[in-house]
Amino acid sequence: MNDDLDALAQLQDPVRRALYDYVVAAGGGVGRGPAAEAVGVSRTLAAHHLDKLVEAGLLTAGLRAQEKKGPGSGRPAKVYARAKTERAVSLPPRDYGVMASLLAEVVDVLGAGERAERAARRAGERLGRLHRDEPVDGVLRERGYEPYAEDDVLRMRNCPFHALSEEQPVLVCAMNLALCRGVLAGMGAEPGRAALDPRPGECCVTVALDLGEPSKTNED
Repeated sequence: MNDDLDALAQLQDPVRRALYDYVVAAGGGVGRGPAAEAVGVSRTLAAHHLDKLVEAGLLTAGLRAQEKKGPGSGRPAKVYARAKTERAVSLPPRDYGVMASLLAEVVDVLGAGERAERAARRAGERLGRLHRDEPVDGVLRERGYEPYAEDDVLRMRNCPFHALSEEQPVLVCAMNLALCRGVLAGMGAEPGRAALDPRPGECCVTVALDLGEPSKTNED
């Protein structure tokens, strides 16, 4: 837990937090120049903070070749993306992940997937009713999905259940879909707007946009 505390402490610096948020929102592959411009600091200062976030394990760094080839093309550009390692802090220490993993295994062994999906749907409906007059993307963002608009759908950069989905992908993705459909139903929206459309590195669920609905995503 100390490592997690040390890593998350890096985000107390406002510039460092702004750079981290920008890299996350961009989906990765962010260079030092665009990051510096986005948060209003010098490229040198941005590079310092970005590399500190890499040292803390919150970001990863890689190299992207310049588009121009041959002599004079310059060195590959350093780019940053969010690290896949999850960070969590609980005082005193708690480990809900182990229990969630055990429960998912029991559901799988008992063949109770459909019951689990119905439970997820009901939970989503309860949540949706609490946020009935809010934009769907805002509700999803609050639950950690990190939605962004692409064409006519909302895609999610983050799966809140990523670790568990690695162990039980079929069960977890089905429950995730049921949960999202329940949220839509509880908000008075069409549940069928949520669908499975997995993409590497992102959540398996997408939500079709309602073009007549106000959206926090479109305001960003």
